[in-house]
Amino acid sequence: MSTSAILQARGVVKSYGPTPALRGVTLAVDEGEILAVTGPSGCGKSTLLHCLSGILRPDAGEVSWCGQRIDSWPEHRRSQLRRGEFGILFQFGQLVAELTAVENVALPLLLSGVRRRAAVTAATTWLERLGVSEVADQRPGEVSGGQQQRIALARALVTEPRVLFADEPTGALDSLAGEQVLTELVRLARQQHTTVVLVTHDASVAAYADREIVLRDGTVDETGLGLHAVPAGRAVHR
Repeated sequence: MSTSAILQARGVVKSYGPTPALRGVTLAVDEGEILAVTGPSGCGKSTLLHCLSGILRPDAGEVSWCGQRIDSWPEHRRSQLRRGEFGILFQFGQLVAELTAVENVALPLLLSGVRRRAAVTAATTWLERLGVSEVADQRPGEVSGGQQQRIALARALVTEPRVLFADEPTGALDSLAGEQVLTELVRLARQQHTTVVLVTHDASVAAYADREIVLRDGTVDETGLGLHAVPAGRAVHR
């Protein structure tokens, strides 16, 4: 395991009833790295992301963040981690339908005790950075899918997390909107030196990462670790 890793999993096992999802996954993610976790549908990618981010507790094995085991933490402490150090971007955004765009983005700050005016100011700044400030007062159902996902990305980054978890972030978008969201995600992650764990089944999405691991049937497929193409000017670290 890497001594410079900010996030590590050791022998992580997770099942849903009698059905195994993860069968002893071990990996390490370095600070500032963009890691793609790929593999076919049903191979355990999303379950791994949920274990790494503290949404789920593994049945066995360890998940460590900055040298601390978080899999043994109580839910309230893992929730605090997700509101501060971790940001999460889901495939369908999972925005709150009743809230406006700016209210959705401000929500993590408000839940962490930030005053409303400061939270709204920060949210507005992020919407501007992602080019969707014109829909700040609209609700999710009133904007396009690409705009929804940019709003969700703003919400995931508004706390300036050290790790961003992205679960099939372009799966609900057309190719152009998906490319725009990924470009913004990578650009902002590089600017903030944010570590990214990106789950996808799409090779073109994985190409935005520094490194790729392949899951098959709940385990890391060591034979599937090959170099992939990256956008011009990007380096691949293996």
